[in-house]
Amino acid sequence: MVTDDLVLVDQHCHGVVAGDLDRGQFAGLLTESSSFHNSFESMLGLAVRRWCAPRLELPAHCSIDEYLDRRAQLGWREVSAKLLGSVGVGSWLLDTGLSPADTPLTKPEEFAHLAGGDTFEVLRLEAVAEQVAAKEVEVANFLEFVEAEVRAGVQAGAVGLKSVVAYRTGLELPAEPPTDVEVAAAASAWLRWGGRRLDDPILLAWLVHLGVRISAELKIPLQLHTGFGDDDVRLHRADPALLGDFLNATKSTGATVALLHTWPFHRNAGYLAHVFPHVLVDVGLAVPYVGDRAGAVLAELLELAPFRSVCFSSDGYGLPELHHLGASLWRRALGRLIDDWLADDVLTVADADAFAGNFAAGNCCRAYGLTPPA
Repeated sequence: MVTDDLVLVDQHCHGVVAGDLDRGQFAGLLTESSSFHNSFESMLGLAVRRWCAPRLELPAHCSIDEYLDRRAQLGWREVSAKLLGSVGVGSWLLDTGLSPADTPLTKPEEFAHLAGGDTFEVLRLEAVAEQVAAKEVEVANFLEFVEAEVRAGVQAGAVGLKSVVAYRTGLELPAEPPTDVEVAAAASAWLRWGGRRLDDPILLAWLVHLGVRISAELKIPLQLHTGFGDDDVRLHRADPALLGDFLNATKSTGATVALLHTWPFHRNAGYLAHVFPHVLVDVGLAVPYVGDRAGAVLAELLELAPFRSVCFSSDGYGLPELHHLGASLWRRALGRLIDDWLADDVLTVADADAFAGNFAAGNCCRAYGLTPPA
């Protein structure tokens, strides 16, 4: 396959759990549901047994009990190193804004050591705002301090920004930022109530538009979660089509907006990338979950999305199996798709090589200002 030797750049992922997991904890991380019943009996569960088991020196399709016993025998560090280091990813862009206290995740430096690649930080805007609020700042200083913290993070090496507004109030963002008076009043009310989880629509709109402004000025993408996620998201409010007015208003700012995950709205996302040249798209989180159907999802994204707008990401979180499958299944799906195109004389071999290289790393590296991994 044309994709066999490609070195990938993972546009969006998280750290892995820094510790060993029991059966229940593993099952809980193998689903986006908080109830995690039957999480082994799924396309993702099948993919773990088929593709991850051989990396741990087990036969493909071994039982889940055999898999978990082997995982416990090796320990989390060795499992992580085997799965992360064997999948051909040269660079990982880590969202560091989510790390639960009960299951702490590896920091970028430790993740890089385990994976044998480079790691770069992506700042989650809501996490920055919540951290500033936790310092009990005065309302008059809050907005200024949030912007200063975001800029300091970029100066310290962050290569992108991210918002999870889809989880909080949905993606129907206003085309223009709220007024100073509206933002000041919203900040005063939110801080008065404790300033914990940021779910005020005015403050979130201000924060995303701040991200657009910094993206344009410092030439770093603003990532937006869209589509599929855990059961805290209301899926109809995470459809990227809701971003139409926002994207139309920001298309001439110089900002880059990366639409993450996108399933089951990946065709909508492909259309948005088609009509708005500042939009990047991926199918990240969906790939390991849909398993052998990844090729169909990727093909549907590519129906309209310009080829220079499509990036790879895994959204691996907690389990190195998710990072591994996100990359290995994406590589396999793209390879089979391009092979079909070649067989049908849709494109030339030179086209195939160029497009595959851009999907794997080139598009992402151009957008984030990274050197393509060797």
